[in-house]
Amino acid sequence: MKLLRSFKYAFNGLWIAIKEEQNFRIHLFAVVVVSTAGVCLHLSPIEWALMVLTMALVIAAELFNTAIEDIVNFISPRYNAKAGRIKDISAAAVMVTSVAAVIVAIYIFGNKIL
Repeated sequence: MKLLRSFKYAFNGLWIAIKEEQNFRIHLFAVVVVSTAGVCLHLSPIEWALMVLTMALVIAAELFNTAIEDIVNFISPRYNAKAGRIKDISAAAVMVTSVAAVIVAIYIFGNKIL
């Protein structure tokens, strides 16, 4: 039962991110587009593994970023330079993973298309 509750909480967190976070929905849309392109271009198992790993990293980074932003907003509801710095750094983590995912996608899809 405890394990099932853990999954329930995790899915609840995922649902919250889908409902409330625009950037999360944008990343999910990108996952759908990339996955569709992968099916159309017949990615190999290794290519799929790389794509799934990079997509999961971006989604996880976005979830961590959302959690960090919520914690910072809870602790420091008013403007605070240190709080802003923390939020900027967590947003940078999402950007880094997103850029890496785009580079991987360009390499994999570029080799398939060209």
